[in-house]
Amino acid sequence: MYNPKSLKATEFIDDAEIRASLAWADEHKDDQAMIRSVLDKAKLHKGLSHREASLLLIADDPKINEEIFALAREIKQAYYGNRIVFFAPLYLSNYCINGCVYCPYHLKNKHIPRKKLTQAEIAREVKALEDMGHKRLAIESGEDPKNNPIEYILESIKTIYDTKSKNGSIRRVNVNIAATTVENYKKLKDAGIGTYILFQETYHKASYEKLHPTGPKSNYDYHTEAMDRAMEGGIDDVGLGVLFGLELYRYEFCGLLMHAEHLEAVHGVGPHTISFPRVKHADDIDPSKFDNGITDDTFIKIIAVARVAVPYTGMIISTRESKEVRERALEVGISQISGASKTSVGGYADPEPEEESSAQFDVSDQRPLNEVLDWLLRLGYIPSFCTACYREGRTGDRFMSLCKNNQILNCCHPNALMTLKEYLMDYASPVTRLIGEDVIKREVEKIPNEKIRAFCKDKLERIEKGERDFRI
Repeated sequence: MYNPKSLKATEFIDDAEIRASLAWADEHKDDQAMIRSVLDKAKLHKGLSHREASLLLIADDPKINEEIFALAREIKQAYYGNRIVFFAPLYLSNYCINGCVYCPYHLKNKHIPRKKLTQAEIAREVKALEDMGHKRLAIESGEDPKNNPIEYILESIKTIYDTKSKNGSIRRVNVNIAATTVENYKKLKDAGIGTYILFQETYHKASYEKLHPTGPKSNYDYHTEAMDRAMEGGIDDVGLGVLFGLELYRYEFCGLLMHAEHLEAVHGVGPHTISFPRVKHADDIDPSKFDNGITDDTFIKIIAVARVAVPYTGMIISTRESKEVRERALEVGISQISGASKTSVGGYADPEPEEESSAQFDVSDQRPLNEVLDWLLRLGYIPSFCTACYREGRTGDRFMSLCKNNQILNCCHPNALMTLKEYLMDYASPVTRLIGEDVIKREVEKIPNEKIRAFCKDKLERIEKGERDFRI
């Protein structure tokens, strides 16, 4: 029986409840009164249950969809404004002992080059990323206790934080590694990580076990309960996600929201982020073999309804998706994107030869960082490299309280402008700098709080003179 407060995976992700919710949505998909009542609730900006959101997801009336998309835009603006936070993935190692059939790192793949960065190589990669302007990384690694033990991950985090290039520094390291123990989560917390990210891949247990036939990741319960152990270990910012295309998208969407409800019910803190990846082509992986792929239109609606259902969460889209899809997704809910990403082990300092590719998946948006940033500015967004909340202790329930009360913008907007100013001074092309400076001037004048506006103006002038890393 569904119990969001249970710590057992099969109780807070209950198959019977998901199926009942989807059946309820099917029953009411043409019930205008019911849909209208759900929309009216959503307009309060307090979120929706997994069952209510499942109804909006299946609603196919064009006018209703227009309302959903408009509401998603409204909620995103209310909670996150027009900021878009940048990050980059850094793959440390593709050694892996799991048998995941959708991932080229699976143990049976004998022709992909296996690589593991040394600490000196990590430092070179970090300098290359800093020289682009990045300040936030998400480190990735295959699961292999021999080649990628927790000690290697911890040493790598230290190397990343210790590595500086010119005015550049990595101010936040998020971690996307396999489910582990409470003890190891405590070690990651002590190492100063930001968000712990772990994709569920699929919430459908039977499909999960089929897709993960061997290796420690094959344990559905241990994997699904990882966020609870992370919370117990002191990590209060966690990131969820499913790999759309592995299972029917409505099932995954419902399970994803149930997981968010579970974290809120048990820990008082929902997911800090939700990611939206889709299965993509990679070495030894043909996405057409997975028959649950979704169209771009469906994908965008998933993002819009998720924004309405979980208004407080940061929402992430990576370079798996094309420029065109990312532009649509930004409008209806996405608040974080990767830029100039490499999904190979290394590749930032020196491009990988094609015949030696260690990439986990193909990148669709291959534009350099300055081009992506310029694109965002022209679309009316504020590119942000801010990491202030994590270093100022605004994490977990403290961040969520500010976010849910629409107060986080008082910190995030000025911090975004200051980090954008740093980027423009240190890394931007002349044209991008001109556009960005005009945007900053306009945005500063919009800051309603006189003291914050004055603070921001003062710090922007000091950044112009060469000082760095101001934050509220």
